[in-house]
Amino acid sequence: MKNKTLIVAILNKAYVEGDKPMLDLFLDSFWLGEDTQFLINHLLLVAMDQIAYDRCMFLRLHCYRLVTDGVDFGEEKLYMSHDFINMMWRRTLFLADVLQRGYSFIFTDIDVMWLRNPFLRIPQNETDDMEISCDKFGTNQWCRNNLINTGFYFVRSNNKTIYLFNKWYISKNNTKYTGMKEQDVLKSMIQDGEFKELGLKVSFLNTLYFSGFCQNSKRFGLVTTVHANCCRTINAKVVDLMAVLRDWKKLKDVIVGRKKKKRGSSNEGIGVIGWSEHKACYNSWRGFNESLA
Repeated sequence: MKNKTLIVAILNKAYVEGDKPMLDLFLDSFWLGEDTQFLINHLLLVAMDQIAYDRCMFLRLHCYRLVTDGVDFGEEKLYMSHDFINMMWRRTLFLADVLQRGYSFIFTDIDVMWLRNPFLRIPQNETDDMEISCDKFGTNQWCRNNLINTGFYFVRSNNKTIYLFNKWYISKNNTKYTGMKEQDVLKSMIQDGEFKELGLKVSFLNTLYFSGFCQNSKRFGLVTTVHANCCRTINAKVVDLMAVLRDWKKLKDVIVGRKKKKRGSSNEGIGVIGWSEHKACYNSWRGFNESLA
């Protein structure tokens, strides 16, 4: 964009294959969303393997092929597996490079549905260095105890955030964080006061607007994004995100109907529509939880 801000998403073969690929759902949300279609022009898709890159190029999107010698990031990486953790750290290193080149960005997982323009919810006064989504949102946007999720966040490029990302990536070698995914390491850094030491101003995105499967928004008519968090497999996410888009279409139909009847155009507080249950994602945890018992 004019202010050197872009949207970054990372995909691999697992996100572009199947009867209804996750990438297709992700792009559908932009086309179905309010004031989101033009944002595709500012979306950079970072492919972790050749198949994902070829699919991206076929769709005539902005594509970048991220090569990691000796590592295959093409297959689905199950939550908290060794390969999953390695892929998350590779993502962090790439994003650190984006910041160093002077680009601010929204990073978004492919399993986030963009139903409204999130830039309208992010302050443009350049006071916040970062805004991070949450699995569970607490009392306010400044509370360090909010349970963060690095599947969707905004970062402004400056010396403080560049230093943070480099320190964050290096922390993976700290024995204190052995076996931890990058999200948990960042959460620990926040709680240990490292953000405060760096002078970073960070706020946390309210799930009222930036919803997810962990904590559904209580105000359906206000939702900006929906993240298929608290879900273990891609197949389960696809099933439940298709339901999210169906729910969204119903909401839009209600809004259009109200406008035609001249009952006002407000979409807040709509009570006749709610989220479908995330049954597939709930069931995706059964075998995993049993193995931990």
